[in-house]
Amino acid sequence: MSISTIDPEASAKPARPAVDPRVLHARRERRLRILLPILALTLAIGLWEFLVWYNEVPHYLIPAPSLIAETLITDWASLMQSAAFTVKLTLLSLALAIIGGVSLGMLFALSRPVEMSLFPFAVILQVTPVVAIAPLILIYVSNTFVALLICAWIVAFFPILSNTAIGLRSADHNLRDLFRLYQATPWQRLRHLLIPSALPYFMAALKIAGGLSLIGAVVAEFVAGTAGQNTGLASRILESSFRNEIPRMFAALFLVSLLGVIIFLITSWLSRAVLGHWHESEIKREG
Repeated sequence: MSISTIDPEASAKPARPAVDPRVLHARRERRLRILLPILALTLAIGLWEFLVWYNEVPHYLIPAPSLIAETLITDWASLMQSAAFTVKLTLLSLALAIIGGVSLGMLFALSRPVEMSLFPFAVILQVTPVVAIAPLILIYVSNTFVALLICAWIVAFFPILSNTAIGLRSADHNLRDLFRLYQATPWQRLRHLLIPSALPYFMAALKIAGGLSLIGAVVAEFVAGTAGQNTGLASRILESSFRNEIPRMFAALFLVSLLGVIIFLITSWLSRAVLGHWHESEIKREG
């Protein structure tokens, strides 16, 4: 009967743990989520550059991406000053929309008569185009910045209000009965039941309101027709169109789009940070 020999060094080496296929899949998804948009944008910009060059399109019709990038560098100081104004207006209007929408939404959720009395006014503000309201606001409000702020706030306010009110009312009725059975205080119900129920609705509204506040700021400035150094990117777009400086207009438009993308990424990150560890909408599912 033969006895097989065992290598002591081989037996002493610990076995390498097998990599979980789910981890590999998650890594692959993260890489693709970054690489595919970058590849698509690079191809689109390259095609744009080639078509403009191949067809010899004049820059006053459609400028090439390289010319837009050159204009960004040349007019960097002026465009950044205008971008700072637009960011300030957007963030202030979004902050006011959050404060007003959450406060009024909580009031609506706690008092049905108040909701029935005031909700029609909120709907009227939402369905009336800001382009139609802006001239009146500019007439009645002497400070131009405050008038622009009100216009941008009107656009971003309703999604926060509506989703907050719906979220606060969406708590499971069985849990409501349980809190009532244990004689929970109003603060305990609000903190441990209503706010967690409303958070997914609020975060969804925040993504929408973030973009709408930027749109409201730009549209309000278009309607106001403001000019000068202390103005936003919308004024740079109008000014460039009047002067037929199309590359500068595209550069300002690019910054507006970039701001919108940054706002969306920040609000999406906040949503994952707040909801990612407990809510189904943000929990990563396995493919």
